[in-house]
Amino acid sequence: MSDLKPKTPGESAVETRYLVMPHQANPYGTAFGGVIMSWIDMTAGMAAQRHCRREAVTAGIDSIVFKAPIRIGDHVVIKASVNYVSRTSMEVGVRVVSEAPYTGKQAVATKAHLTFVALDENKEPTAVAPIEPETEEEKRRYANAQMRVKARKELLKKMQ
Repeated sequence: MSDLKPKTPGESAVETRYLVMPHQANPYGTAFGGVIMSWIDMTAGMAAQRHCRREAVTAGIDSIVFKAPIRIGDHVVIKASVNYVSRTSMEVGVRVVSEAPYTGKQAVATKAHLTFVALDENKEPTAVAPIEPETEEEKRRYANAQMRVKARKELLKKMQ
């Protein structure tokens, strides 16, 4: 077994903010999904790197759900944390919230789950510290991530 010290989700959590500018929007005045996806990938990647303290690359976007539009001028708050860790991979959960700058009104706009793999100096997958959820919310996210990992493996097995 690994001698890596377990970490809590809070130790690697990342929160960042963006402002939606006109060049990042479609003709309807809402942010392009691809722009939001790139922000999600960057923020999730930072959380993965903070957890493993190594290079971490995106292995997959397991789910992304656009729940509400984000308009030009909105502030975008992106929160990412490691939900689950396998031997060399990490599932990172991301929540995207739009915030109206003048009222402060917030709405969950997007949720996503991504898988990252930690790489060693030779660009080979390497062991990652285990995750140790503490709060009830972290434990719920961990349990849900376990189910997603299992379902994904079962689906891949059926598809071969």
